[in-house]
Amino acid sequence: MVDLTRKFDVLVIGGGNAALCAAISARRAGALVLVLEGAPKFYRGGNTRHTRNMRCAHDAATDILTGPYTEQEFWEDLLRVTGGQTDEELARLMIKESKDILGWIVEQGVRWQPPLGGTLSLGRTNSFFLGGGRAMLNALYLTAEQLGVEILYDAEVLDLQIDDGMFLSAELKQGDSRENVSASTLVAAAGGFEANIEWLKEYWGEAADNFLIRGTPYNRGSILKMLLNKGVQEVGDPTQCHAVAIDARAPKFDGGIITRHDAVVFGVVVNKHAMRFYDEGEDIWPKRYAIWGRLVAAQPDQIAYIIFDASSRNSFMPTLFPPIEASSIAELAAKFELDPTVLEKTIADFNAAVKPGTFDPTILDDCHTEGLAPPKSHWARRIETPPYYAYPVRPGITFTYLGTRVNRQARMLMKDGRLAANMFAAGEIMAGNVLGKGYAAGIGMTIGSVFGRIAGREAAQNARN
Repeated sequence: MVDLTRKFDVLVIGGGNAALCAAISARRAGALVLVLEGAPKFYRGGNTRHTRNMRCAHDAATDILTGPYTEQEFWEDLLRVTGGQTDEELARLMIKESKDILGWIVEQGVRWQPPLGGTLSLGRTNSFFLGGGRAMLNALYLTAEQLGVEILYDAEVLDLQIDDGMFLSAELKQGDSRENVSASTLVAAAGGFEANIEWLKEYWGEAADNFLIRGTPYNRGSILKMLLNKGVQEVGDPTQCHAVAIDARAPKFDGGIITRHDAVVFGVVVNKHAMRFYDEGEDIWPKRYAIWGRLVAAQPDQIAYIIFDASSRNSFMPTLFPPIEASSIAELAAKFELDPTVLEKTIADFNAAVKPGTFDPTILDDCHTEGLAPPKSHWARRIETPPYYAYPVRPGITFTYLGTRVNRQARMLMKDGRLAANMFAAGEIMAGNVLGKGYAAGIGMTIGSVFGRIAGREAAQNARN
């Protein structure tokens, strides 16, 4: 049993990668640490359960990475995917610290697997967790427990007592009981508000009813809303988020990474009117996959269809739901209640515009279209080999970018510009500092690990002072 009458040095709210990195970091710095995880133990870890890799800078190839990925290249990739909408100071700090995280995370019991090849194109830039995100989480929890970090599950925080930028205590609900927990410092690492459909509808309108939530149903943004309502400065556009195209047959929550489709670059994507609406070959897939959720969200009824043929059937990662198959484009259209005449014309126009080259999905190849709007800049191949296939897709929201503004020490800033006295943040709840828009594979875990470690260290020092 956890003695909630004692005053803790550091209270960590959240139970995912960022929270555990903060808790371990604070405990290793000598602090008495309590972690409050709102989910049951089986579902602990928020979205970390569904992850599989982390993007870190490194200077040379290793057993788990096929080549160097310099700080400057990382920065240029981040700049490109965000369109410059990032806090450069914090982004460069994250990138610099990520080099050390590769080893630090192993010291906490996490293990890496050999690099992956194929169409993911991540073997040089991203390290993959052996056993995936749940194995990574289990290792962090085991280390935290062995160090003496105390953990409560099903621990719903009802309110935060904050006075003029100073955290005092948290009101906690467990079962039918309510208790106050006091601590010298607070680390908020409780995720975004992606599972709160009503909050999403404030910005997206009724379209949000058609969104699927890839991760945990427990990230409802309650801690974020409390902090913003109590004077913490916000950062980020509330309509920006990590959103990918996932199978429309996926469950409303917790479908995870296996509901994602990597087939976009191998075919074309049409909306319910059987019309293309974006360049499917704009850039290497890990740098562009996370724009497709927002693109589909902007289409009528938030639905789209990835269409490809037999020549591409085995070119991408296997999927949980099989594609719908047909012997002709018209038959395929009928299966999705699309206008067959329009879809046949869309495919015919695309095929006529294709300028063949040397197809190579691992680079920006020379297979493209000419005279077509929108174009397909790379990997354009005629769709003409039956059978034909399609996946229905909807926006799959991973996490939102609205969050708390922080400084280099992961300390929150108040709306009047002052530093919070004793409040820190890590992970998705502050990701908007780095991610103004866009995404590149693995950055979310980097943000969580780097700023989690910083927040825990700084919170422990703050508590001592």
